[in-house]
Amino acid sequence: MSVPRARRTPRRRALAHGARVAVGLCLLTALAGCGGARHAVAPPRSPVASSAGGGLYGLVPEPLPRKPDFTLTDTAGRPFNLVAGTRGKLTYLYFGYTHCPNACPVTMSALSYAIRLQPPAVRRRIAVVFVTVDPRRDTLAVLRAWLDHYSTSFIGLRGTMAQIVEAEQAAGVPPAPRVPEVGDYSVPHSSILFAYSPDELAHVVYATGFSPTDYAHDMPLLLRFTRPAAS
Repeated sequence: MSVPRARRTPRRRALAHGARVAVGLCLLTALAGCGGARHAVAPPRSPVASSAGGGLYGLVPEPLPRKPDFTLTDTAGRPFNLVAGTRGKLTYLYFGYTHCPNACPVTMSALSYAIRLQPPAVRRRIAVVFVTVDPRRDTLAVLRAWLDHYSTSFIGLRGTMAQIVEAEQAAGVPPAPRVPEVGDYSVPHSSILFAYSPDELAHVVYATGFSPTDYAHDMPLLLRFTRPAAS
């Protein structure tokens, strides 16, 4: 399945209002299940990464989201804390589910391809974390098998529905609405892909429509945002 190509504008800025990250992302957030997300952007500002080889292609949220501190269960059955488990890495965070017909497989496939385009030194500094919003069907084994189609390095997380909702709220996205779990049901969910740099801030986010080469272009630039030295 091909990914529609987003219009390339260096370091596009998302229209945002309010102090909470959830409000800051509201114009970018779409419930993926029936289609793609629209990009709500304002005129671009000067790219901070221009000296590193061009502006970032992702959407810039305001305020910049901080990496959420939550703990869920990974596909090996162990507790996984997002902050501790991905410290120092460029971390991509996505909330979805394995039965998703469109946005989830497209996003994971695009990320996998983009990472393969990077040199080993960059690949080693990237983590992809996928949190299921459908724990009833997405057992640990199902989640691991699905992610392995894209990369064995991708981290799958699962928890109770209450724990998943807390994680979504910590990330600043609307919780996936509860749906009747009957038959081959769909779960509407946020289509935002967060990209937290090593400084634990998401300098850009992505919505449906970005290509693997868009992600690949931004990866080495996002790794330049490192944690400030302790004073």
